[in-house]
Amino acid sequence: MAKIIQHQIFYPNSPTEVWDYLTVPELMVQWLMPTDFKPVPGYEFKFTTKPMPDFEFDGIFYCKVLEIVPFKKLVYSWDFGPGNGVLNRSEVNWTLTEKDNGTELQLIHRGFEGVDTLPIFGAMDKGWLGNINKILKLLNPETHGATQS
Repeated sequence: MAKIIQHQIFYPNSPTEVWDYLTVPELMVQWLMPTDFKPVPGYEFKFTTKPMPDFEFDGIFYCKVLEIVPFKKLVYSWDFGPGNGVLNRSEVNWTLTEKDNGTELQLIHRGFEGVDTLPIFGAMDKGWLGNINKILKLLNPETHGATQS
């Protein structure tokens, strides 16, 4: 049975402000990792981080923009693996909903199938939660105790 990562968070910020953190590489690196992302359907891009041999991960996420509705929805593939050409295929869905003078952000990351993906599923589930909370701190340093460098 496939596992799904799902998180929802409310930001007291406009959808435009939250969207920028999902789509502007200079902002994405502050909460996620370096990327050459462009908000263009069909655009192929990468996220890069340190390799994690314990998870059979070479440090590169291979992605492609699948759907984009500015300020409302962003979907991209999120493929990763040990660097030998064999990739675990998954998909990241972001949905932004304007609500209560702010934005509700929903993240759904699906495609974790089989027992082999359980260790990285657990790490990514925790990682995504921490990362979307980083966006909250970056957008609202005065109320969430973040310091920007």
